[in-house]
Amino acid sequence: MAKLYFYYSAMNAGKSTTLLQSAYNYRERGMKPLLLTPTLDHRAGSGTIASRIGISAEAMIFHTDDNLFEQINTLHQQMGINCVLVDEAQFLTETQVWQLSDIVDQCHIPVLTYGIRTDFRARTFPGSAALLSMADNLVEIKTICHCGRKATHTLRVDIHNHVISQGEQIEVGGNERYVSVCRQHFKQKQPSARAEQLQYAQVLS
Repeated sequence: MAKLYFYYSAMNAGKSTTLLQSAYNYRERGMKPLLLTPTLDHRAGSGTIASRIGISAEAMIFHTDDNLFEQINTLHQQMGINCVLVDEAQFLTETQVWQLSDIVDQCHIPVLTYGIRTDFRARTFPGSAALLSMADNLVEIKTICHCGRKATHTLRVDIHNHVISQGEQIEVGGNERYVSVCRQHFKQKQPSARAEQLQYAQVLS
């Protein structure tokens, strides 16, 4: 039975890698996955999903005003689609999450979405909030803080690694702009180990 999945995490946990692996698995079995990526994220080039480990794949671009049900259903009628995989799903609108649920319920096609749960202020993205309330399966992809605990939050930093606490919710960036940390270090606004911790680690090594 087809389901709507939401794979969520903090930044840099390997969401795109997991998505690309899933797409590869479908293709390996002679099936047709449809990959979607938002127009907002063009770090790897327009219409490309890329992982930090160096793998990538072409994807269909979606805009916030697109009717995803109509677009995907039309493609399904033309070519047959076995699975839909959505990168950076936090940039979906609530309406688009409902449209993706219609792909599952009416077209019986599984939809796997991958995204960040909260922004740099620990506020839920609209797309993520809709997926958290609507998805059949919620799967956490884990990464770690610099202290070794599970990273659950994301800090936005400047070029000097100073934490930025104000600004627009959406600002696309990678390791140079965002650091994944545990809740304690999010509260302390500490994106990396303190100097004394680093010195202690060097002594131990």
